Amino acid sequence: MPSLEYYIILSAILFSVGVWGVLKSRNAIVAFMAIEIMLNAVNLSLISFSSNIKLIISGLIQALPADQVPALLRSSSAYGQIFVLLVMTVAAAEAAVGLAIIISIYRAKGSVNLDDVNIMKW
Repeated sequence: MPSLEYYIILSAILFSVGVWGVLKSRNAIVAFMAIEIMLNAVNLSLISFSSNIKLIISGLIQALPADQVPALLRSSSAYGQIFVLLVMTVAAAEAAVGLAIIISIYRAKGSVNLDDVNIMKW
């Protein structure tokens, strides 16, 4: 199994690709997909931290009193996976609303180019 560092590096690369896609894209759908890549990068890092929580806590044990260590190791559970499910739920709602907005802009303006869409201007 790959170590935690590989997952974090992969997550950082995915997040960087998503940021680059948002900043460089002139197409609303491509920018929207780049935002989804960024959300998935955060999900990957949350899952990797959650699955390696005992390794992370063992590095912090030296700073804790000896009587708190067993309770801390027993309390590590699937909080990261639960949080990822919540993020995925929000991302699904964001995808539905975002695509609906993009479709309505396309119907009104005939383009999904971000430079052509000036709906917020008078």
